Amino acid sequence: MTAAMGTKRQILIVDDHPIVRQGLRRMFEAEPDLAVCGEADSEPVAREQIRTKKPDIVVVDLSLERGDGIELVRQMHAEMPELRMLVLSMHDETIYAERLLAAGAMGYIMKQAASDQLLIAVRRVLDGRTYVSETVQRSLDQRAGENRSETNDPVARLSNREVQILNMIGRGMSSREIAQEFTLSVKTIESH
Repeated sequence: MTAAMGTKRQILIVDDHPIVRQGLRRMFEAEPDLAVCGEADSEPVAREQIRTKKPDIVVVDLSLERGDGIELVRQMHAEMPELRMLVLSMHDETIYAERLLAAGAMGYIMKQAASDQLLIAVRRVLDGRTYVSETVQRSLDQRAGENRSETNDPVARLSNREVQILNMIGRGMSSREIAQEFTLSVKTIESH
């Protein structure tokens, strides 16, 4: 059934900030074709909600209470390749968008975007199409023929795990805290 036939498309919101989840819920539920079926603030809760509620789309942030949006997208895409996921984040799209698309997201939009742009992104992803900003699209087009290892951008050469660790260091976490988060040794974290 489509929205025109009376069924609203179900959205799961995954963000670690309650006020952001509340604002997104209000915005989505004001739309005649959209409804929020659930919310999650962490990777484990999001995985459970995705499996039980079976949303049409997951709108996910990269920074979560526990876990990480990159890992959530990667794991859920491996488990449910048909699941539509849109990343909504404050993190720099030039660093993260391409990685998230490769991990299984169908779109990436910055939190600084206007609400009407977010609604366009949600509907585009629901329609099975990719959504990225013009800046990211130009970068993707430019890199289409390039080998990632040959790029001059040192950040582009980092693995997803290295980017996750770099982000955690930027948030002020120690090697020991990061090791506990990933259940790895401190030595492994430091080698990354």
